[in-house]
Amino acid sequence: MGFGHRDERSFDGVMRMAFCLDGDYERQVGVEAEQFGDRLELRVQTAGDRLSDAEVAALRKQVARVVSLDHDGEAFHRLCLSDPVLARVHNKVPGFRPALFYSPYEAAVWSIISARRARSQGIMLRNRLSELHGADFELSGIRTLCIPTPSGLLEMESMPGLPADRIPRLHAVAEAAERGRLDAARLRAMAPEDAQAELQQLPGIGPFYSSLIVIRACGHADAPTLGEPRSRAAIEQAYGIDHELSDPEMLALAETWRPFRTWVAVMMRALTAAISGAARASLASDPPTSSSLAEEKAPPLPPRWIARSAR
Repeated sequence: MGFGHRDERSFDGVMRMAFCLDGDYERQVGVEAEQFGDRLELRVQTAGDRLSDAEVAALRKQVARVVSLDHDGEAFHRLCLSDPVLARVHNKVPGFRPALFYSPYEAAVWSIISARRARSQGIMLRNRLSELHGADFELSGIRTLCIPTPSGLLEMESMPGLPADRIPRLHAVAEAAERGRLDAARLRAMAPEDAQAELQQLPGIGPFYSSLIVIRACGHADAPTLGEPRSRAAIEQAYGIDHELSDPEMLALAETWRPFRTWVAVMMRALTAAISGAARASLASDPPTSSSLAEEKAPPLPPRWIARSAR
């Protein structure tokens, strides 16, 4: 899943996640997600007391959103098969589902620390922030870092490598989280343009990052993605369009993708370049492996859940 802070190059069968739990984002958890037949097992660790039944339910819902199991994958598959261009991409990895940021809070923190930096530098800063002020979990033999809770973020006064002007911006994100303004369900219930306008009231969050938070953290399947130039370029390439699509042209094309306009845009960005590169490398090559298409890909997991607490 090569977006945001995640940079896996291979998949060993266990998806490792460490995040602040939906709600007030004050509970930090580590989760190992592994598929066994038609069952997805979640092995859960906590920083502190065991989760309550309500918190376990919230965790299951959050994980489902993160790996896009809260939408009908079969309907998406049928949509892709109805369009020859989408079918060519989708058939290479038929279980594709977009993977999301853990929460709008996590996406907002990422937006502040990674702005105007190479992604690798953003990953380094996210790791440092988590090392110094967050939590860590040993998940299937790999240390996995979690960002600070909002209260922990508010206590931070400085961090090596992070410009001083980012600290008050992170504090504003933490305060917004504490007031419920970054609640995923709340933002998802709003019209995407209204949610983006509200998020842009946060210092350091402009049109691009407000779109990222809404599209890549709230769990939308059908919100237009006009603010992602790489998605647009991939769509132009796949459809053989010889000019840059205007917003009206992009919206008109995307009408044929309802009710999965977001999923299509993410799929095209994640997979089109990899598939084209593989075709150039060998006209008679086998389909790309799962590791070569790891960017933003979640396996096709059925929504049967077992959550077990490891501690």
